[in-house]
Amino acid sequence: MTMISKGMAVVAAFALVTSASFGQVGGAAVPFLLISPDARASGMGDIGTAIADNANAVYWNPGGLGFNDTRQIALSFSKWLPQFNADLFYSYGTYAQYVDAIDGTIAGTVIFMNLGEFKRTLSDGTVLGTFRSNEFGLSLSYGTTISEDLGAGVNIKYIQSNLAPAGLGSAGAGVGISAAFDLGFLWKPQKLDFFGMNLDNVLRLGVNLQNVGPKMTYDRESDPLPTTLRTGIAIKLVEDEFNDLLISADFSKLLVRRDSLGSDPIPTSFVTSWGTGGIETGIGMEYIYDQVVALRGGYFTEPKAAGARQFFTIGAGVVYELFKLDFSYILTVEENHPLANTLRFSLLVDWGLEG
Repeated sequence: MTMISKGMAVVAAFALVTSASFGQVGGAAVPFLLISPDARASGMGDIGTAIADNANAVYWNPGGLGFNDTRQIALSFSKWLPQFNADLFYSYGTYAQYVDAIDGTIAGTVIFMNLGEFKRTLSDGTVLGTFRSNEFGLSLSYGTTISEDLGAGVNIKYIQSNLAPAGLGSAGAGVGISAAFDLGFLWKPQKLDFFGMNLDNVLRLGVNLQNVGPKMTYDRESDPLPTTLRTGIAIKLVEDEFNDLLISADFSKLLVRRDSLGSDPIPTSFVTSWGTGGIETGIGMEYIYDQVVALRGGYFTEPKAAGARQFFTIGAGVVYELFKLDFSYILTVEENHPLANTLRFSLLVDWGLEG
C-alpha cells in the first residue's frame, strides 16, 4: 500500500524550508514550532527575542511576559508555502493577562498547522480514500519580573502530530505526542552607563531556550523536538514625541544532532549540536510614527549546512484604539522558493485590566 498525493511533496518541502533541523539526516519533528507567529517580528527578519514584551512573548521569549501588565489577545494567520497551492495554513492564538495576586502574567496559547489532504492508494493506483494531516500545540505560560529591569518566564507545552493514520506502515504514521518547556529572560535596563555612554532605556537583551522535551514517538520512529537556543539584542536609536526607531538582531541555534545512527539525547545534544548545522541570523528595523503607524524591514540568513535559507522581509502596522493590526511579506533571494510571497497577518487586542 502506498500514499500518493501532491501533499507528500508539500510536507517534505515544509520540513525543508521551516527548520534548519532538516538540513541534517532525518531531522527533527514538528518544525511548525519554529514558525514565527506574529507579523511584527516576521516583518523584521524573523526576530523578536529582545523586543517581544506583549502576548507574543509566549513564542519569542516568555521572559517578556513579565513586563506585560495588561490583558491582551494575539491572533495570527498565514497561508504557508503559497507556491504549492496546497491548502497549508498556520494559525495561532494567545490570551495573556496580568494577575496581581501572583505578581505576573499568565497566558494560554493554541497553535495549529494544517498540512493538507493525502490520498491513500494501492500500488496499482486504486484510491482507497483520503486523510488529512495536521499538527498542533497547546501551552500555558507564566512571566514575572525578577527585578525592575529583568523579566523571566516559562512555557509548558503539549504537542501532537497527526501526519498519517496508524497502521499505514510509513515513517511518521500514527499519532505522535510529546511535551516540552521553554525558559526565557529579558533584560531592559532603565538606567545604564556604558563607558560614559548613557544607555538608559536604550538597550534590550534576551535569551530563550525553546522546545526542551522528550522525542516525538510515532508507530515506527522517534524524532527529537526542535530544541533551539535564541539570543537577541535590540537598540532604540531614536525616541522622541513623534518618532521611534529600533534596530534588533536574533541569533538562533538548533540544539539537535542527528546522523544515520540516531540522535543524541538531551542534554548531550546541547553540546554536540554545536558541531553541526549553523547559526541562523535575523536583523531588522522598525520605525513608528506617533505610536500609530509602523514600517518594518529585515533580512534572514542561515549557513548552507543549516538549510541555506535567505530572504528579505517587509512589514507594516497600524494602531487604532485598542487594536493593532500588522502584516509582513517575504521576498526570497532565490526565484521560485517555496516561501516566496508568504504573507502573514496578525492582530493584537489590548484592553487593559479594567472594562
